[in-house]
Amino acid sequence: MNKEEFLERYAIDRKGTNSLKWDKLEERFGDADLLAAWVADMEFKAPEQVIEALKEKVDFGVFGYTYAPESYFEAFINWEREHHGYEVKEEWMRFSTGVVTALYWFVNAFTKPQDAVMILSPVYYPFANAVKDTGRTLISSELINTAGVYTIDFEDFEKQILENDVKLFIHCTPHNPVGRVWTAEEAEKLLSICEKHDVLVVSDEIHHDMTFGDHTHIPSAIVAGGRYSERVITVTSASKTFNLAGLLTSQIIIENEALLEQFDTFVNSVNQTEVNMLGMTAAEAAYNYGADWLEGLREVVKSNERYAVEQFAEHAPKLIVTPLEGTYLLWIDLRAHIQPDSVKEFVQDTCKLAIDYGEWFGENSKGFIRLNLGTEPNYIKQAVDRIIEHLPQS
Repeated sequence: MNKEEFLERYAIDRKGTNSLKWDKLEERFGDADLLAAWVADMEFKAPEQVIEALKEKVDFGVFGYTYAPESYFEAFINWEREHHGYEVKEEWMRFSTGVVTALYWFVNAFTKPQDAVMILSPVYYPFANAVKDTGRTLISSELINTAGVYTIDFEDFEKQILENDVKLFIHCTPHNPVGRVWTAEEAEKLLSICEKHDVLVVSDEIHHDMTFGDHTHIPSAIVAGGRYSERVITVTSASKTFNLAGLLTSQIIIENEALLEQFDTFVNSVNQTEVNMLGMTAAEAAYNYGADWLEGLREVVKSNERYAVEQFAEHAPKLIVTPLEGTYLLWIDLRAHIQPDSVKEFVQDTCKLAIDYGEWFGENSKGFIRLNLGTEPNYIKQAVDRIIEHLPQS
């Protein structure tokens, strides 16, 4: 599906629909009139087949307790095989109401209070929250930023593990917010360090379907032919790929039998909720029929990125935009033009934008913003043009 067809069929106005992104601006940012470019969901309807599957379920009219049917496992397993080369087995799979919920479960299930848990910063802020909120010790290894291109400081990563006796590493792949799709070499080096020091790896792969160009997502469990799979816990969802976040359905994959048993024991103590019937229905239809829809979405996101990059390059060349290899989130360094302490005033008060601020993702990222590209081109044009119009030249 091309961009034009996708936009014609799926773009929609979400204002006034109880949208967190649009209708909670007053509560979250103190200004209801901002242009929403923050939280990572989209202004696009789900694929028609998803909507039809949900209508059929709604028309049936019974919403009692349910379970994951065999057809769901088949749909997800086929998707992972065909799109990512990962041969998942049904017995490895568990479910949660979301990736963030799963992160809290993992930290509680596999570490003890005060244990050290590692992240690569800057990173999606619930990673840090899941560590701090559960009484664990947060350890950060800062990614190396070279003119907007981020790489892993492997020497520091290993040093932090050794000095802090790290027990668990929460990995983001593709990486939010810096848009990296880690190469096979980077992934293997990272996992080999974890293997060397007996560190358990949680791999958040929720953005795994959103990659561009020659950049290919490699599931952590199949890096180096699956060498590290016994110490990897994978969590992913159809929510980011198909804009289904409100349906609260995510997959957890644990190949190691002992870890799976440990996980089940913990979860049974905190969760007695069955799976979400409508979430299962929607995700199954998306995995079965959503590939063409996804291609259209990718075209929209890439076109939005291209507009932002080209306009900033022409009108604000000192501003640094990190190349987008994966995710639909653009990471922008405003510091050549705006003092870090003035970014909120500039973005929110002057440009009238609701944005994710850099410091949310890591203390060393003040002066950065994250722009959501998963939206109509008109919104991206407005956001980019406002920044350029009001940006002080220096």
